[in-house]
Amino acid sequence: MKFSRKQTVEPELNLVPLIDVLLMTLIFLVVTTSFSKEAQLRIKLPEASTEAKTEQAFLRITIDAHGQFFVNDKQLLKPTADALRNAMRQAAGNRKHPNVVIYADGKTPHQAVIHAMDAARRLGFTNLTFATQQQASRKK
Repeated sequence: MKFSRKQTVEPELNLVPLIDVLLMTLIFLVVTTSFSKEAQLRIKLPEASTEAKTEQAFLRITIDAHGQFFVNDKQLLKPTADALRNAMRQAAGNRKHPNVVIYADGKTPHQAVIHAMDAARRLGFTNLTFATQQQASRKK
């Protein structure tokens, strides 16, 4: 007697659907990715040293919420650019490059701050900083 043997089918792994899914994922990622280059500022950060710093006098410019200027706590009667430059020149005295610190109220018009920066630049004062106030830590 001759018995017929069943032919066994070998299992195979079909990779075509897997390749299709991976290709579609790759296409999706390429299409949705933005290739814009972010602008970067080239700045040279100051280096810290352990030397004791000498106390330097600075020129304090305060601007209130209404745009009134105070140079070393003396109010300017005329808030013009010329008056501000003259007051800064007088307050600087014989110092060629004093440290200028601008204290501006949070509601100060931006134009007033720009006037103060421009006056310092026109006088050749290059050491310009802004004073900020630290936020009080919140209690949880």
